[in-house]
Amino acid sequence: MYDVGNIAIIGSGSWATAIAKIVVEHTHHIGWYFRRDESIEQFKRLGHNPTYLTSAHFDINEIRLSSDINRLVQDYDTLIFVTPSPYLKGILKKVKHKLHDKFIVAAIKGIVPDENLVCSEYFNKVCHVPEENLAVIGGPSHAEEVAMERLTYLTVGCTDQEKAHALTDKLVSNYVKTKVSRDVLGIEYASVLKNVYAIASGICSGLQYGDNFQAVIISNAMQEMERLLSSINPMQRSMVDSVYLGDQLVTGYSNFSRNRTFG
Repeated sequence: MYDVGNIAIIGSGSWATAIAKIVVEHTHHIGWYFRRDESIEQFKRLGHNPTYLTSAHFDINEIRLSSDINRLVQDYDTLIFVTPSPYLKGILKKVKHKLHDKFIVAAIKGIVPDENLVCSEYFNKVCHVPEENLAVIGGPSHAEEVAMERLTYLTVGCTDQEKAHALTDKLVSNYVKTKVSRDVLGIEYASVLKNVYAIASGICSGLQYGDNFQAVIISNAMQEMERLLSSINPMQRSMVDSVYLGDQLVTGYSNFSRNRTFG
């Protein structure tokens, strides 16, 4: 059975904080990268992220907070990247160690700017991480609801199913349920598309088009998503799975959705 080893979280936003909360409940130790030392000092003093999900409290003795990303990359086996996609290239430029022998997990919903690549593609093509060492975390998962320990379903995508199951073991709890998939690219591109559709949904809500029209937008969006995913990564998949339709619904309808409220 594959062992994910020590886990480090790369990123300090709301979803990074939610994933850190989920993982540390299992492992009772994580590395956690923060860009600013002053944020680390505040975290140690307050016992929570000073900026995001302040209601989620942590045992500081279970967390190795660091602004030195190279120390974390060197010392940890599994790296979960949870940064906004526009900042991923800048963060990786700081990394001096090879990543090819690490288990890299992308919990980032976006495309790497100027590259036209989703994050797993970027790690594979630019950082030379083999596909079997790459995983993604997807599904309907507002960080705010994770912090409140509301029931959440996550999907881990990885071409190596043994590694996918090993990672889900570090995520599952009484409020987090998991499943695995081989559709790494499909999960990532679906998470990009659903944000675009959610902006459109927000625009229609602002124009007071009503629930009837919202249903038409979402149903047509799912048809378009299915056509695109079938073209990018042809394989057997069910578009009604939570990682596709579920993520689209929560992003298109929820008031926690920043894309919907932006629209």
